[in-house]
Amino acid sequence: MKRHRFAPNLLTCNTLLNALVHSSSSSSITLASHLFHDALSLGVKPNTNTFNILIYGHCSGNNFHHARTLIHKMSHFSCSPDNITYNTLLDAMCKKGHLSQVRELLQEMKGTGLSPNRNTYNILVHGYCRLKWLKEAAQVIDLMTKDGMLPDIWTYNTMLRGFCDEGKIEDALRLRDEMEISPDRFTYNTMINAYCKTGRLGEAYRMMDEMTRKGFKPDVFTLNIVLHTLCMEKKPEVAYDLTVKAGKRGYILDEVTYGTLIMGYFKCEQGDRALKLWDEMREKGIAPSVVTYNTLIRGLCLSGKTDQSVDKLNELLEKGNPIDVVTYNTLISSLCKEGRLEEAFNLMTEMEGKKLEPDQYTYNAIVNALTHAGRTDEVEKFTSKLLETGQDVKTHGTSQEHDVSGDNTNSEQISGLCTRGKYKEAMKLFLESEQKGVSLNKYAYIKLMDGFLKRRKSISKVAQPN
Repeated sequence: MKRHRFAPNLLTCNTLLNALVHSSSSSSITLASHLFHDALSLGVKPNTNTFNILIYGHCSGNNFHHARTLIHKMSHFSCSPDNITYNTLLDAMCKKGHLSQVRELLQEMKGTGLSPNRNTYNILVHGYCRLKWLKEAAQVIDLMTKDGMLPDIWTYNTMLRGFCDEGKIEDALRLRDEMEISPDRFTYNTMINAYCKTGRLGEAYRMMDEMTRKGFKPDVFTLNIVLHTLCMEKKPEVAYDLTVKAGKRGYILDEVTYGTLIMGYFKCEQGDRALKLWDEMREKGIAPSVVTYNTLIRGLCLSGKTDQSVDKLNELLEKGNPIDVVTYNTLISSLCKEGRLEEAFNLMTEMEGKKLEPDQYTYNAIVNALTHAGRTDEVEKFTSKLLETGQDVKTHGTSQEHDVSGDNTNSEQISGLCTRGKYKEAMKLFLESEQKGVSLNKYAYIKLMDGFLKRRKSISKVAQPN
């Protein structure tokens, strides 16, 4: 059409632009911009929808400057921005936490004569809650009410989720009681999840009963929330009985259900029950993801069944399933604790071959095992690897249940002791950190290993005959 100078109609142009901006291609926004300019050169007159499509595309690429420039260009084509124009940009900015620009844009919106609609207010409430600015989110709801718009269920659920995520359950309950519309399943699941996270299982059960009385059958998401709490409290039998009852009531148990129960039984050192559940899950045709495989592998390792864990890794590889750093860290750590260093080295080589970068847990396991074995030359090689990375070592650990970040205090203490030549005390603190599961930064490793190497050299010089 371009070659023959045939002008497409506006609908065709907007359809093509919409397809491009929703494409996953990295060059789609550039192509959409070229198409827009080509259409203009062929005499196509854009409308507000054309600009809204392009603004959405730039927002998807976090290019807010270009998006705002397009808004200001709209008047050149006899177009005016509408609520969709501003809501698209406000939503993208809120998701990125650009709240100062959001306030400025909101004022600009009002300056054009547009009034924020319910969607505008919901975007703002969601943005503030994401940043944990709950006071500001509540103020938006008050402003919304003053403007004659009652909050909808989405508004309330967003605010409830914000309160619950911050552990402010009493505030969440108060808001729920003040709601001028009926709560939905999401409302109840949010509250149940909050009760479970704070260990108030009795309240969670009562909320489930209320949910049922109101005509909302608890779903598998609700069930999994309660199961996780029971398993963390080392009550796997209670959790299992709950799934049996749920199954009789028509619940379809999913991978998360089984993964949670497997974790619970391993936590209580009931590996045989965990393996039976694994087999039951497979018999039902539920395909485990890498997260569930990692739960099983970790449980087997903690039960002293490292060989079975390696079999599960091979099973994952044979099926072509994705494997992550957690999978390898779990196995490497277990092999190192059993003194099977060569096998641990082989796994680490395999890990690197799959473009999975070893992290501080990987190095922690290897360095600790080598140190106990007195293999200081190989420790030096690992120290060199840390230096070669030139960046902080990322942490993945051996568990996907807990997020254990690096402890700067222990790292600094070890570095300080090494600087003062107190290597035995530094090594003692290193071993204590490892036993407690406290992660150290790479500089602590470097200082410690460098200290041992210097000490070894000084001993060698003393031992040399005159």
